[in-house]
Amino acid sequence: MLRYEAPVDESADQLIWSFIVAVLSLGAWAGAIHSGSLPVTYGRKKALLFNNVVAIVAALLMIFSRMAKSFEMILLGRFLYGYNVGLGLSVHLMYLGESSPKKLRGFLTLTTSIFIGFGKIAGQIIGIKEMMGTEEMWPYLLAVSGLPAILQFVTLLFFPEAPRYLYIDKGDAEGSKRALQWLWQEDNLKLELDDMQKERESTQGEKVKTVKDVLSSRCVRWQLLTLAIPCAGVQFCGINALYFYAFDIFRESGVPEDQMHYLAIGLGATELITVTLCSFLIDRSGRKKLMGYGYLLMGVTMSLLTVMLSIKDLNSWIPYVNIGLIFCVIGIYGLGPSGVSMALPADLFLQAWRPSAYVISGTISWLSMFLVGMLFGYIVDGLGQFCFLIFVVYCFLSGAFLIHFVPETKGKTMVEIMEDFNKLNYKNSGADIEKTNDCLTTKL
Repeated sequence: MLRYEAPVDESADQLIWSFIVAVLSLGAWAGAIHSGSLPVTYGRKKALLFNNVVAIVAALLMIFSRMAKSFEMILLGRFLYGYNVGLGLSVHLMYLGESSPKKLRGFLTLTTSIFIGFGKIAGQIIGIKEMMGTEEMWPYLLAVSGLPAILQFVTLLFFPEAPRYLYIDKGDAEGSKRALQWLWQEDNLKLELDDMQKERESTQGEKVKTVKDVLSSRCVRWQLLTLAIPCAGVQFCGINALYFYAFDIFRESGVPEDQMHYLAIGLGATELITVTLCSFLIDRSGRKKLMGYGYLLMGVTMSLLTVMLSIKDLNSWIPYVNIGLIFCVIGIYGLGPSGVSMALPADLFLQAWRPSAYVISGTISWLSMFLVGMLFGYIVDGLGQFCFLIFVVYCFLSGAFLIHFVPETKGKTMVEIMEDFNKLNYKNSGADIEKTNDCLTTKL
């Protein structure tokens, strides 16, 4: 290392870079854990403003890390970026879900997935050597994420607090009405305010639920299961494994090494286009169909890909078919499982339960990402192309579960959704629904 004027052996260098890569997931997990307390204590808007400050600090650490010759600054910057992602995803979705009309709730929460896809493409494009992918420019490349944080910080100052948070958590009916008028540019808000009043009455006197409450309470058992399967599925459906394996398939097809980056941009563009299409379909077709049939189609396509990879040497055109199948899987993923899973906590849980639901969904997502990242290399070494069969099984089981057991939430109020799930939560004890003190929504 230049700062210590001492050489670094290969194993130490590998350890440092491995930890720099892995620390993002640790930061994201920390952010996901805090997404249950910060937005409850300080509000959704203030939590987002704080989160933007975290990203700006991380960007400054990245810019000055090379000047200071400090890999520790890169480590801390990556951890803070991870924290920013873990906290920001949950609170951002919380804010959107609590600020949007029910007819647009799915579309607006899905914009998060659209901009994640846009961010992937933007990062891949500016990361090519013709732009910022050089030794001199890499600190600035790593700091680019600070720019949207500055933009959001400045614009968010002019936005109101989430209306449902104001009405249900704070009891500020007038403030909620003003926020809705500002956000929706409408004056006829009686139906929305009545819906919030019903939800407030149904949870009157209830404290904000902890993670332990969500995990142990019978009245949200099916909501929790419905949340956990797609959140884990973002990783266990095999999409990241496919991105990893794609470059080997590109090489076998004769794609030059210096051109692979452009194919990677094409993969990112495919995901972005299909996620955008999903945003227009989610409030028409419904969450259940897009997610359930999406998993089933992913399972079928990856099964076919496994077969084609096994016979790739039989004919020269087979590798090109494999490239097409990769694009198909990513397109199906963007059209259903990717985006719809983002909307679930806002759809499935009432106000008192929602923050802890976001903690659980974030924890599942980031721990799943960590596990897949740690284990996938060993799985590939042991199983080769048959590694996809593990993900195929998960896709088929998830699709079958979502299609046959999960109620549709499209166009329904929070209370109506809770009543649908109570039929599952209390399937064998219908009389208990009216007696339950934890889930008062069915009294409506």
